[in-house]
Amino acid sequence: MNTTLEQLESVLAKGGRAAGLDFLNKRVDHRFTAIYRLDQAIMKNVDLVDKEGVGLPDLQEVPLGHSFCQFVIRDGQFSTSDSGADKRLDGHPYQGVMGSYVGLPLLGNDGQLWGTFCHFDIASKPLQDGEFDFLQQVARLLPRYLPR
Repeated sequence: MNTTLEQLESVLAKGGRAAGLDFLNKRVDHRFTAIYRLDQAIMKNVDLVDKEGVGLPDLQEVPLGHSFCQFVIRDGQFSTSDSGADKRLDGHPYQGVMGSYVGLPLLGNDGQLWGTFCHFDIASKPLQDGEFDFLQQVARLLPRYLPR
């Protein structure tokens, strides 16, 4: 296990999911870091860190078909540093509104899809080199700390 993942595991063990998401949010330029749970066809926010401390009340519950999470669930991952220019999102209601997004699926203890973990921002933001590989490790670690 790498040192950064060990640091995250220690933060999660001591401070729980909120502290873990804060640790992860500080590693990236994206304003938001979140965990969403899939509940039928709705993505429900479980935890959210906002660098500006405001939050996003409009994104507490998002229909799956309106979320970028749908692509994470369909493809096993999704990342865009500039949604407005991303042709994969043509016609999507949040194209150009949510400027950047990177997400990975979270599996429950039973191995079934539980929800998603993501970083996102209203502005276009690239993900730093190597960070996506780290986030894939994070997505395997986080399920231990999810509500049942």
